[in-house]
Amino acid sequence: MPPGLVDGRGRFARRGSGARPRPVPHTVPRLAALKDHLEATLARISRKSKLAEAIRYATSRWEALSRFTEDGRLEMTNNAAERAIRPLALGRRNWTFAGSDAGGDRAAAFYTLTTTAKLNGVDPEAWLADVIGRIADYPASRLDDFLPWNWHAALQQKAA
Repeated sequence: MPPGLVDGRGRFARRGSGARPRPVPHTVPRLAALKDHLEATLARISRKSKLAEAIRYATSRWEALSRFTEDGRLEMTNNAAERAIRPLALGRRNWTFAGSDAGGDRAAAFYTLTTTAKLNGVDPEAWLADVIGRIADYPASRLDDFLPWNWHAALQQKAA
């Protein structure tokens, strides 16, 4: 795994200056007020209603919902993850036409390569074009040079 991509606990590290600032002070009281409101509403409505189901669902997961207030590394929403998987979700129907299991495996490998390049700040198109153009004549013992984090560093050294 490239340095800086994973933190000491094996999780993906955040890019930039480190952990985000703590949540603004009004977040915790607002969450507490929301929970009080949900519980009061639950006491007034029918237990079998869809709204009651939704409230019970939210309150049963309250610890996970409010965890971002205690750990500055966590985001309040999962919007970043949703944006990251959007291309896959949009193309999901197309994957049924991969032709075979092997075709699906190749598509998964391709998405893994391009996403790894993006995570390392590398333009996937430029990286793949360069690697495909040079890999045939490259020594097998030095193929690690083509990994996105090594390729990017080598490119920066050449530019300097």
